[in-house]
Order: sequence, then C-alpha cells, then structure tokens
Amino acid sequence: MGTDVDAVVFVQAPEHRPKPAIVEADGVPLIDLSRPIEDVVREIGAACSEWGFFQVINHGVPEETRRRIEWAAREFFSMPLEEKRRVSRDEVNVLGYYDKEHTKNVRDWKEVFDFNVEDPTLASASADPDDNEVTTWTNQWPENPPGFR
Repeated sequence: MGTDVDAVVFVQAPEHRPKPAIVEADGVPLIDLSRPIEDVVREIGAACSEWGFFQVINHGVPEETRRRIEWAAREFFSMPLEEKRRVSRDEVNVLGYYDKEHTKNVRDWKEVFDFNVEDPTLASASADPDDNEVTTWTNQWPENPPGFR
C-alpha cells in the first residue's frame, strides 16, 4: 500500500527560503495618474523610496484590455520552461523572457517577460561626437499562446 506525499525541495539556504507567513500591509501607495504631473512625480518618488512599489489608478487602460493582458500572461507563464526560454533575453536581445535574476547573490523566485510598446531606437550616450552608434531593441514574441502579442 503506497502513500502519497507532497514534498518541497529547496535549493536555497534556509535564510533565503520563503517564510510561510501572511503579511498584511496597510497604506500601500495608490497613485492617481489624473492628478497634476508634478504631484504624480513626487508621489511616485516617495512610493519608490519608502515602499519600492505602488498601485496606479485612473491610468486610462480599459478593463477589457487589462483582462486580455492578464489572460495572456497567465497562459504564457504556465507553459513549460523550454517553451518560454525560446524567447529568452540575453546580452544582445534585452527584451523577452528571463528567470535568472539575482538579488544580493540569491536567485529570485520570479519570471519576467520584458517588452516595449514600440521597438525603440536609442542613440549612443557617448560624449564623443564621432560616436554614431545606434541601438535598436526588438521585441521577441512567443508563438504561444496565440494572441500574446
């Protein structure tokens, strides 16, 4: 007679493992983007330095668009790792999937997919007037899920 056992295997040192506790935070910064730009900039600066994150309201993104984005993100991140890594970012392709980020030399437990609304072209930041280097970043789009793009 067998026994089903769920096991958790940690690859991080005990001090870096997730702590099984519920943390509640009151006062998470809520930034209203319909306010004057000077107020928004000041509030974002304060939220970043005091909290490290914030929530925005009155951003103008329609609810249906947000729902489609959330659906596509859930679909993409639930795919097998090898499928997601087909669009991995690297030194040349700075946009795409990434799951190897480190904070304080400890691997983060997160996955990201970086993209831009438009493919930006960046001029060189060199002080040398003869340096005409131009960099174009190109979005990488996965084949799946359909409609992710």
